[in-house]
Amino acid sequence: MRIKGALFDFSGTLFRIESVTSWLRAALDHRGTPMEQADLDRYTRRLTAAGALPGGPSPERVPSELAPVWAARDSSARHHREAYTGLARGVGLPDPGLCDALYDRHMEPAAWEPYPDAAEVLRGLRDNGTAIGVVSNIGWDLRPVFRAHGLDELIDVYVLSFEHGVQKPDPRLFRTACALLRHDPSDVVMVGDDRRADGGAVAVGCGVRFVDHLPVSERPDGLRALGLVGLTG
Repeated sequence: MRIKGALFDFSGTLFRIESVTSWLRAALDHRGTPMEQADLDRYTRRLTAAGALPGGPSPERVPSELAPVWAARDSSARHHREAYTGLARGVGLPDPGLCDALYDRHMEPAAWEPYPDAAEVLRGLRDNGTAIGVVSNIGWDLRPVFRAHGLDELIDVYVLSFEHGVQKPDPRLFRTACALLRHDPSDVVMVGDDRRADGGAVAVGCGVRFVDHLPVSERPDGLRALGLVGLTG
């Protein structure tokens, strides 16, 4: 297919969140809470199993009392915070204030790192006249992350689930994004790492391409390998 527009997922596609250890350590430093290395390792394991880091490992089990808000977590800022701080509280952290500190930390630009080829691919598309959008299931404004890493100038539109009250794979998000790009969905490709959520773009007629949700160091050219720049025209 030839494309006139490209939509990208955020977490696991263009950016990757920091490790659970780094996340916990940053929140501890912010709170001024001391923690021995053995305890740091233990709580890192618990937070990982709980899936309390947004953009990190999925929960091994979602407590029944959190199931409703978890299912709707990306539809509003309130649900998103409630879901993830709820998972963190289940870990039994020694400082109750850490739950909110952890949540706040994951929204900081420093907690995110772009994939090595993200800027190259986005700029290549932009230089070829391709309209670019970000479509993300998220509960907070990620625009500051793009600005801090110098990628905001390459994005034409952001369509964020919490701002629209619906989550991928709901076709309304993709339809809205294509309308904002002013291109028919058949001329737009969606790039993501989640075959269910991002694959929802097929329902409106978009092409879909997938990358693996891997650590930054393990995926140096996943976006480049899709050959998107060569499909523009």
